[in-house]
Amino acid sequence: MYLFRTLETFVKTAAKQFPVLLVTGARQVGKTTFLQHISQNDRGYVTLDDPLVLDLARRDPALFMLSKVGDEMAFLRFLRAASARTAQMLNLAELARDADVSPNTAKSWLSILQASGIAYVLEPYHTNVTKRLVKTPKLYILDTGLCTYLTEWSSPETLEAGAMSGAILETWILTELLKSYWHNGRRAPFYYYRDKDQKEIDLLIVQDGLVYPLEIKKTASPGKNDVRHFQSLEKLKLPIGPGGLICLVGQSLPLTTSAHSIPLSAI
Repeated sequence: MYLFRTLETFVKTAAKQFPVLLVTGARQVGKTTFLQHISQNDRGYVTLDDPLVLDLARRDPALFMLSKVGDEMAFLRFLRAASARTAQMLNLAELARDADVSPNTAKSWLSILQASGIAYVLEPYHTNVTKRLVKTPKLYILDTGLCTYLTEWSSPETLEAGAMSGAILETWILTELLKSYWHNGRRAPFYYYRDKDQKEIDLLIVQDGLVYPLEIKKTASPGKNDVRHFQSLEKLKLPIGPGGLICLVGQSLPLTTSAHSIPLSAI
């Protein structure tokens, strides 16, 4: 049984303007099923699983090749190192060192991961009002299944009790929020906040002149202390909208006059 995808509405609109559409994304998310469904009426469907089509792609690689990786083992080391850093601030020099490649190679490979929908770089919010904000982005490996496989968590139980459980949860939530924008053909106005006093807010949604702060935390007992850094936004001189803490609660409850807990099931 085919399940309707939000992306379908946007793709049908885009199809009226573009003769060719390419759908990319992580493995096992339904790309083939989706494309086969929407191509039943008036669109052609091409897959490189067909050896003849693949051969054509190889004979004219300029049309098909979203850069050459080369050393597959080094690329695997790079993927593992990147996965271990999901939901952390990006340090390309450290990433390159762990993969034993040059910083330029690491930068190139990161761009491949971004173009293929595997990695997402969340930029820090920055303004001229204050010079105390950090300018280093955060890295997310959006395919959390691939991320946990590469970091060798063998089961949901060991992951849930492990050191990366909070980072994987944050990554999954960010991915779901990104989908809500991307699948409707919109750019996600996402940033994060961190100042030089190490006060951090996991996600800022900047929309229509308002800043909406969100924290993400693996807890079923949230309190106002979990959203205490929302007050730091006042120095930005921007209107602040309602905020929230996405966590493991069963229902939304007020934490402060302007922030609520948000159940994971609402994402």
